[in-house]
Amino acid sequence: MAYRFGKARIVALVVAGIVAVTSPQAASAQMFLTQPDFAKGPIEGSDPLVGLPIPGATPAEYRAHMLWNLRAGLNVAALQCQFSPFMRAVDNYNAILGHHSKELASAYATMTAYFKRVRGPKEGQKAFDDYTTSTYNNFSTLQAQYGFCQTATAIAKEALTRPKGELYLTAQQRMRELRSSLVPFTDRIAAYNPYLIPAPTLPPLDQACYDRKDRLKKKCATPAYAGK
Repeated sequence: MAYRFGKARIVALVVAGIVAVTSPQAASAQMFLTQPDFAKGPIEGSDPLVGLPIPGATPAEYRAHMLWNLRAGLNVAALQCQFSPFMRAVDNYNAILGHHSKELASAYATMTAYFKRVRGPKEGQKAFDDYTTSTYNNFSTLQAQYGFCQTATAIAKEALTRPKGELYLTAQQRMRELRSSLVPFTDRIAAYNPYLIPAPTLPPLDQACYDRKDRLKKKCATPAYAGK
């Protein structure tokens, strides 16, 4: 893959704490008595709800901005939701990186070019790194973790059904819902029977958890590792 997230990713992990995913049927059976009704509906990349402002962006840059925010949210989900094996958080995220690699690489190149255009060639890369770090942090949640994880899992599974080059359609259709799921929803089965869902554990923060293609390694998905 032609892109790396390096320092920005590591800073985000340390500052943010970070997240994962769950299958629709399994999640509805195991997490909620009453399903949360998060806001849904299509959204454009220029909508402030998508993420940080990128003034003066072109339509292509707003599209890349939308994809980059979706990828960041699913990366956070891949880390924070490892408390339930039914979510397949790491597997889903890694599969998305592989299946949509060209589209994500294009989004990375477009966003890097945007920041170099508006901030200059010297400051552009740092500005993009800061933007990426803040984007990770903006998806960090604890009180809303179960709702976010359930929503992110459903979105990740949909993303894997999209043909290559069409991940943007998932971002356009589901970003509003993903952002809305960061609001706490307290009707959890876990509140009544803590044995049904294990308590969340801290995510791994080690850079060694990522391979050269930025995929999460299997060893970092184990409770034993997360507890170190």
